[in-house]
Amino acid sequence: MSKKNISIDVDLNDSNIPTSIEWKADDLDSADSIECRAMILSLWDHSKKDTLRLDLWTEKMTVDEMKIFFHQTLTSMAETLERSIADERIAGDMRDFCAHFAEKMEISE
Repeated sequence: MSKKNISIDVDLNDSNIPTSIEWKADDLDSADSIECRAMILSLWDHSKKDTLRLDLWTEKMTVDEMKIFFHQTLTSMAETLERSIADERIAGDMRDFCAHFAEKMEISE
């Protein structure tokens, strides 16, 4: 059995707003941390049948970047849904929503 480590470091200003988010993982090619402007982390608590979430973004994250970030996150969730439950129909419905979302947010896919 192997074990991997993923770490996330968040610097906060005096108002507890993230000023930087950096992450690294044991199996990355680089030992250096990678800076990012936003993150969404969802964890499933099986005993409570509830999702625990951590949504953070820095003050540098622009509205246009946030629109693209959400679109890409939703699209990847559709792919994960299809792989995990093997239901092409519902994953297709989610992809249709992602296309609708991109259109409404005026971003190109």
